[in-house]
Amino acid sequence: MAAALSSQVALVRKCNRLLYSLRSHFHTSNGLSSKEHYKVVVLGGGAGGIAMGARMKRKVGAEHVAIVEPSEMHYYQPMWTLVGAGTKTVSASGRPTASVMPSGVKWVKSRVMKFDPKNNTVFTESGKEISYDYLIVALGLKLQYEKIKGLPEGFEHPKIGSNYSVKTVEKTWKALQDFKAGNAIFSYPNTPVKCGGAPQKIMYLSDAFMRKTGKRSKANIIYNTSLPVLFGVQKYADSLWEIVKSRDLHVNLRQNLIEVRADRQEAIFENLDKPGETKVYEYEMLHVTPPMGPPEVLKGSSLEDEGGWLDINKGTLQHNKYTNVFGIGDCTNLPTSKTAAAVAAQSAVLDRTITKVMKKDKPDKKYDGYTSCPLVTSYKTVILAEFDYNGQPLETFPVDQSKESRIMYHMKADIMPHLYWYGLLKGVWGGPGPYRKIMHLGMK
Repeated sequence: MAAALSSQVALVRKCNRLLYSLRSHFHTSNGLSSKEHYKVVVLGGGAGGIAMGARMKRKVGAEHVAIVEPSEMHYYQPMWTLVGAGTKTVSASGRPTASVMPSGVKWVKSRVMKFDPKNNTVFTESGKEISYDYLIVALGLKLQYEKIKGLPEGFEHPKIGSNYSVKTVEKTWKALQDFKAGNAIFSYPNTPVKCGGAPQKIMYLSDAFMRKTGKRSKANIIYNTSLPVLFGVQKYADSLWEIVKSRDLHVNLRQNLIEVRADRQEAIFENLDKPGETKVYEYEMLHVTPPMGPPEVLKGSSLEDEGGWLDINKGTLQHNKYTNVFGIGDCTNLPTSKTAAAVAAQSAVLDRTITKVMKKDKPDKKYDGYTSCPLVTSYKTVILAEFDYNGQPLETFPVDQSKESRIMYHMKADIMPHLYWYGLLKGVWGGPGPYRKIMHLGMK
């Protein structure tokens, strides 16, 4: 049924593209094209898009800013780790897009379908032709469950979930509650992902839940990751390995999920170091982190790099070819972890870059790759990983953040959502950089 539905959705999208082409041809040939112009056009209404929309509103005036975003709901996705573990609800993570859209800014409720950067124009699925002086691309990334054989239709079966989608995050909590005995498996794909710590956060939380409910002795908890390391920054990886060993968690490196046979409760992994070698695991619970990739609309736009990601300068966030195009967040090729914390730091730099470009000056502020991953290790502790482009710790607090902390859990669960809704999305939170200097007495 899900496969049929997926095919229908694909067919509808193809029809929409055809209708768009016909409509555009008709409008153009009859002089009826729906044309609009804004000083700044923002593509995407996620964290980066809304944050930059708010900042640009203050810079050039609301009437000169448009945000192109089709979704009616906006979600604080970092909360889904806790939703999958039963401590937060999906409803608490979402708000109507209308409520977070900067007031007075034009909201174009449609998808971008085509770029024409040489003529400073984008075209939407609804038939609009929108020209701009400056373009900010904040389109996020694409979840690619379909790249795993047996998905997404496998989610119709019990005992399988994924914290990466609003459609499947509650299935994780259901699978965890219904666990009786056997393998609990957690995967990490062989692609870039957003919030690279999330695949193992739910493993630690599942371990804690099973201990609390008396099921841990009957569980074999397995973390199969395509990566050659547990975590990319050595300082935090060392601490996580200690937790893994002390809690009897089984970590297998360079293992990539390629198929799910949900009707038989089987997951098939390939060994990335031994091509052709696969292993079948039976599971009582399976958490899937899907492969992820760049937005399809970037393909062939001349804005993308060889991998399909938005090609921007890693320091200024300005496009490497088109000087009036900029990028932020998950859709970019910035060599850092894709997180909301990274978006916050990028938004402050991008604000400064655009100000300089508008004044015909050279951008003078550089993004250092700052990103943060609150590694939830239980229902009351977090290791707050913060680091830069070079994988070097860039910690805000004058304590060893590689140690599990109750205070950091409180920050993750209660303070960070507030910073997101009332700081980042309002365009006033640009990351902890200024506070880090104060915390470290100006020495860091």
